[in-house]
Amino acid sequence: MERQEIDTYGQAVAYIDEIPRFTSKHSMAETQGFLHRLGDPDRKLRIIHVAGTNGKGSVCAYLRSILEAAGYRVALFTSPHLVCIRERFLVDGGMVTEEDFLRAFLHIYRMLDWDALERGEGAYHPTYFEYLFFMAMVLFGEAEPDFCILETGVGGRLDATNSVNQKELTVITHIGLDHVGVLGDTLDKIAFEKAGILRAGVPAVWWDTCEETTEVFRRRAEELGILAYSVSENDYSFSNFKRKSIDFCLRNLYDRDCTLTIHTIAAYQMENCTLAVRAIQALGACGGIGPEQIRKGVADCFWAGRMEEVLPEVYVDGAHNEDGIRAFLETVSGDGHPGARSLLFGVARDKDYRRMIQELASSGLFGRICVTCMRSSRALEVKELAALFGGYPDCACEAYEDSGAAFRRLLESRGDGERIYVAGSLYLVGEIKELLEA
Repeated sequence: MERQEIDTYGQAVAYIDEIPRFTSKHSMAETQGFLHRLGDPDRKLRIIHVAGTNGKGSVCAYLRSILEAAGYRVALFTSPHLVCIRERFLVDGGMVTEEDFLRAFLHIYRMLDWDALERGEGAYHPTYFEYLFFMAMVLFGEAEPDFCILETGVGGRLDATNSVNQKELTVITHIGLDHVGVLGDTLDKIAFEKAGILRAGVPAVWWDTCEETTEVFRRRAEELGILAYSVSENDYSFSNFKRKSIDFCLRNLYDRDCTLTIHTIAAYQMENCTLAVRAIQALGACGGIGPEQIRKGVADCFWAGRMEEVLPEVYVDGAHNEDGIRAFLETVSGDGHPGARSLLFGVARDKDYRRMIQELASSGLFGRICVTCMRSSRALEVKELAALFGGYPDCACEAYEDSGAAFRRLLESRGDGERIYVAGSLYLVGEIKELLEA
């Protein structure tokens, strides 16, 4: 490969987008080695590390919002982005600037062994995700926030984010069958990979998905001799559903129960919020965060693409696997909408889309379903989608090659009081948000 002259933000983004064509995942030792070459910027940071199958981004968002409500400065690294790649890097609640993005990109770029790379000698070049992670470490090391929240990409044990030297807290969200080709085809195998983020001397908090996963986490915590907290549905109770928000009661560990309000219609966010609050309570350095600061942080929290109302009565949701679709359907069935419902659906071909389609088609919640193909190379072809939905005779399905055309058709043809949902892939959510922002 040849070294390029990169002088602009647009050129940097274009280069990163091309990385998957010529790299593959590296060992943890190689990732740690390059992080060390960068000067170990992570050693300056108090890191909260979050892994899991579903809810990682939402838990990160609640953690950030609560910490900021308590007066702490926070940096956050997440994935994927929906519209703009800079969404992955938040400092003090805002995306990094294009100038800072380019500067961090070039810092990594200039550290590569270009002589060896140009000779094709197999020198180290970060993958797409590794490159962005290294950029986050450079940017956050310079910003010197009070806390740095890192969301894993895939898994945990071998994820690039797990190369950091030290952590303050580890958090594991709901576990489900996803990325089975990489992480394993059973819940305990997947839990083992997620448990790889746990560290000696670092407290851990996890969601009690089932006995199988919790046993993996508990056993690993005992091996490390760390404080560990299991959080479940028994730790909160639903109180009241309003048109645009949910009140629920958190059963407090140390004090009287705390009533919280989340400004979303997504019932599954009670789980993610509860886990985030428990994580805050487990973070000993934040013992001074009280109920009012927690309430404010929770109420102020916003996480794009998760049951987000992007137009009046139009909701986009990032449900992209079987468990995510179940949570999505639970929210739809309980959202109290009295009128008709329609759905725009697209999915990646490496997901268990047959089970997802079965759940959607048999739910009886949608008067019509439009299927489409995203621009991603991972997208399932629309013809196959339409054929699968066609196997359910009671399910009215329309097919569109272009997601924008499908979305516009739903908007133009919807009846009075009809609510539109978009789900199946964060790529699809991103395309619809990009269309609306154009």
